[in-house]
Amino acid sequence: MSAVESSGSSPPTLPVAIAIEKPHDRADASPRRPRGIVIDPRVMFVGGAVALIGVAVFALFLWMVPNAAAHEVQAACRTLTQREAQIGADGLPLLNPALCPGGSACSAPVPAPDFTAQDVTGKTVKLSDFRGKVVLLNFWASWCNVCKEEKPRLNAMAAELANRDDFVVLALASDHNWADALTAILESLAPGAAPQGKPTMEKVSAAFRQALPDGTPFKVLLDPPEGDENIGKITAAWGITKVPESALIDRQGNIRAYFVNKRDWTLPVAETCLRSVIDAR
Repeated sequence: MSAVESSGSSPPTLPVAIAIEKPHDRADASPRRPRGIVIDPRVMFVGGAVALIGVAVFALFLWMVPNAAAHEVQAACRTLTQREAQIGADGLPLLNPALCPGGSACSAPVPAPDFTAQDVTGKTVKLSDFRGKVVLLNFWASWCNVCKEEKPRLNAMAAELANRDDFVVLALASDHNWADALTAILESLAPGAAPQGKPTMEKVSAAFRQALPDGTPFKVLLDPPEGDENIGKITAAWGITKVPESALIDRQGNIRAYFVNKRDWTLPVAETCLRSVIDAR
């Protein structure tokens, strides 16, 4: 048997790879620097400029949105108010001088003159009682056919907004008694329900309860004229000689828009105008 086959011989040695360190002077070797990300300053400058432009555009957008909405609101109210109204040098409708400080012509907003009137129950009501709410104050009379033509649309608008506790419609009637005022309401909202002949409060009240059991979504107040006049004392104090007229009053008691003659309160432009004041805080 050869030495290679001998059971007592050592196994053959396999070749092993050995790392050989390259000789160099360790004392003179520079330390290895960690690798990092290097950004070109020009890239940083351009990126910063783009970011600033983006912020500026976003800020301009935020500024334009409410201003565009405000212009839309002003346009809506102006469309409603300009009819039959004198226009001032600023392009805004002029109010009756009786509503303006010093008695000279002015534009809204101006404080609404306060007044005291009675509702159908005999309760005394002040305009200032509704401070904190938006008020549409409608001046009208039972003898005014145009007023009665306006009432169904005023009623529809008031019913549409009746679920809001921050808006109220007041209908101030230039009438000597409640029987005349309520009869006109019946003739406008429930044709054929008004009693025949000279109206008495007893007959009119019964007809009113039957035809309009839930009442009206607007509050009726009485503004009796003096003597043989046909315009109520409060209405006259506002400088009004003809009805209907209406004033839109904000939560602080300022007239924001004024409407001469009747309006179709169910039109989208009317809703936009009303809601603009209601939603303003």
